[in-house]
Amino acid sequence: MKTLTTLLLITFFSASLVLLGGCGKKPVPPYSSQNGAGSSTGVNSGNGADSGQGTITEETTPGEESLDSAGQTGEALGGFSVNSDQESEEYKKTYGRSSSEMLPIYFDFDQAGIRDDQTSRLERNAEYLKANPSRNLVIEGNSDERGTNEYNLALGERRALNAKNYLIELGIEEYRIRTLSFGEERPLFTGQTEFDWSQNRRDDFVLE
Repeated sequence: MKTLTTLLLITFFSASLVLLGGCGKKPVPPYSSQNGAGSSTGVNSGNGADSGQGTITEETTPGEESLDSAGQTGEALGGFSVNSDQESEEYKKTYGRSSSEMLPIYFDFDQAGIRDDQTSRLERNAEYLKANPSRNLVIEGNSDERGTNEYNLALGERRALNAKNYLIELGIEEYRIRTLSFGEERPLFTGQTEFDWSQNRRDDFVLE
């Protein structure tokens, strides 16, 4: 009986030694960004803010990249940034020589009355002035080249004064607005077509 027990114990210890000898530690691979904790836990370890890699960018529309700034970055009207080429035809069609926060208005030939289709532009300019009470305004009256220089200077002044009075009726303080006439002296478009003349019969709104 003792002999049997001894043989069983020897067999058990021998089997244990064999099993322990075959269970050594497996080598651990070095850490890399491809098999790190981020990917194993389901967290994106690529370009997210938590990974420390890549960059975070904000989407801006052309309008946002531009007006706040008359000269810096901020908002813009008509899809143009403030730093757009101010000599381009499209820019001049949109702004004339007005500040980028404002819109010009246009007149019929030999007329100084505010056209019905231009009142919404004046209302938009008035809203900006109400929201920015520290800003003052120069309204610059212009005409096309037809007629005498003296006549066109007077016509430009009447156009500027009518726009000023309209803004005052919309609630803008009179002391914030002054007028200036260039008549035909500063044509924005130098051709002699109906289109060029229509673009030059214009009030510009320049912020001070």
